Amino acid sequence: MGREFLLGRTQRVRVRGQLSEEVRITSGVSQGTVLGPLLFLAHVNDIWRNIVSSIRLFADDCVIYRKIINNEDIGKLQKGLYRLEEWAAENAMKIYPSKCKAVRFTRARVKDPLNYTLGDQLTPEASICKYLGIILRSDLSWADHVNYTVKKAWKALHFTMPYSKRGIVVPKV
Repeated sequence: MGREFLLGRTQRVRVRGQLSEEVRITSGVSQGTVLGPLLFLAHVNDIWRNIVSSIRLFADDCVIYRKIINNEDIGKLQKGLYRLEEWAAENAMKIYPSKCKAVRFTRARVKDPLNYTLGDQLTPEASICKYLGIILRSDLSWADHVNYTVKKAWKALHFTMPYSKRGIVVPKV
């Protein structure tokens, strides 16, 4: 294997049975290889540098968070977002602000809007987000996650149960 794993590769696409012309691939690692995720992790391993807020990575998802007690904490979180932008530029990575959300987790009734920016864009505030398959609500309620899980369970159950035309379960003997 060696250099040819990364260099001199081509790709083409099949759409409705038609193959496109081959094009040279100038960067990246072939999808589906064991080496791909390992190289990505090595590439993003220093993303936490100079960020004083907590940061969590899972595959290509990144979460920056901190407990906000005063305006200094707000500034530190925003500074972490600036540092994330700098890191992305230094490492030829792209951050998509449109895919980002700002969520405040509290039971308190807070009216002040969240004004965090990423890439010169205001990060939209959300009251709900999904992280690692868990639905998190800003008011710390689990209702949405429980309902989602129950709905998924019912779908799985109905998939495994045979039905007649009248909707009656017909057991196999």
